[in-house]
Amino acid sequence: MHGSATPFSASAASAWLLVLLCAVSGAYCLLRARRADRPARGMAAGEAVMGLGMAAMAVPSGTGPWGPQILLAVCCAAAVHALWLLRGGTHHAHHLVGTLAMAYMALSTSAGHGHGRAGLPVVTGALLLYYAGYVLLGGARLVTAGGAASVPSGGGGAGAGGAGELVRACRLAMGTGMLAMLLSM
Repeated sequence: MHGSATPFSASAASAWLLVLLCAVSGAYCLLRARRADRPARGMAAGEAVMGLGMAAMAVPSGTGPWGPQILLAVCCAAAVHALWLLRGGTHHAHHLVGTLAMAYMALSTSAGHGHGRAGLPVVTGALLLYYAGYVLLGGARLVTAGGAASVPSGGGGAGAGGAGELVRACRLAMGTGMLAMLLSM
């Protein structure tokens, strides 16, 4: 969804770094889901889908076997699932925002026929504000937590240097990745 796939361009290098960041975050969340108890498994699986979906979206255009239309369909299905999960509580609202943001970016790319983005400035601006706030708040929580507080929203462990901080860092990485993709619109 980023610029050209030219091997030595700066935009391609940053796109591949973003792919790597999101794929590693998604893979870690998959491992967390596998080891988690039932209540935490759903949250970890949702974060895994989000991370791996973001990795697929960050692949430079023309590189992957998928196009914006396929990504749009997958993101819309994930948004419907996130909407379904809201019946269990509002702690899934962030996943709904994320899946809708990914669907919006896929739709914008598809409207630009893969050569550019034609997003609505007010929607892009609102999403940028949301993710900038999310990243700043997540970073502040990670820095000030000191490992003593538990991870919010069904996290998966706490403790100094434990899984709680790694979960927070993973969420922060995915939020930063989403912010970077939105900035490229």
